[in-house]
Amino acid sequence: MINCLVVDDEPIARKGILEHIEQVEFLSAVAICKNAVEASQAIQNNHIDLIFLDIQMPKLTGVNFLKNLTDPPLVIFTTAFPEYAIEGYELNVLDYLLKPISFERFFKAVVKAQSFLNLKTKKEALQDEPYFFVKSNQKLEKIMIGEILYIEALANYVIIYTKNKKHIVYMSFKGIESQLPRALFLKIHKSFIVAINAIQTIDNDEMILEGHTLPISKSYRPMVMDRVGKYLFKRV
Repeated sequence: MINCLVVDDEPIARKGILEHIEQVEFLSAVAICKNAVEASQAIQNNHIDLIFLDIQMPKLTGVNFLKNLTDPPLVIFTTAFPEYAIEGYELNVLDYLLKPISFERFFKAVVKAQSFLNLKTKKEALQDEPYFFVKSNQKLEKIMIGEILYIEALANYVIIYTKNKKHIVYMSFKGIESQLPRALFLKIHKSFIVAINAIQTIDNDEMILEGHTLPISKSYRPMVMDRVGKYLFKRV
C-alpha cells in the first residue's frame, strides 16, 4: 500500500485527486492538505510514500516547499502551468501532471511510483541482509550469513556449511569466529560454531540442526545452555 498526501489549495482539485486515489487499490490517502504548512505537519505525523503536490499555492509554493524538505517522499507535481516542468525534473519529481488530470494519465503516474517503490524496497532488503566473501577453490564466493548452518575447524582450514553447499576456506577458526556476529552464532565445541537460528534439537551432548548432528563439548555446554535458555518458555 502506498500512503499518499494530497496538497492543493483548490477544493475541486483536491476532490478530483482523492477520487482518483480511491479507484486504485494500492493507494491510500493518508492526509489532504490545502497548503504547505498543513502538509509539513502531515509529513511529521504520518508515514508518507507519495505526495501529489500543487505548485501555485499562497504563502509557500509547492516548489519552495519541496526544496525545504530534507528527505522528501516521491513527488508528483499537479499543476495547470506547464512552464514549471523543467524545474520539477531538476527537483527529481517522479512525474508532472497537468490539470485537468484524467484518470488514465493519473494511473500511469502512480504505476510508475509503485514500480519505483518496489525496486527501492528490494534494494534495501538486499543491502540489509549481511554477507561476506571468502576465497574458496581459487574463487571469491559470496556467503549470506543467514544461509550458514555451522562452521567446522579442519587443521588450517574451515568448512562453512550453508543450506545448499559447503565452502572449504583457508583461514584460521579463530579468525572467522572473530568476524561473525556474536548475537547470531554460538560456539559449541573447539571445532564447531553453529548458527543459533539453525538449531532444531539439543539432546544431552548433541545438537541437531537441519539434518546435521554435532557434538557439544563439556566445557562449552554451560555457555550453550545459558544462551539457549534465554529462548525457553518459563512455566508460571
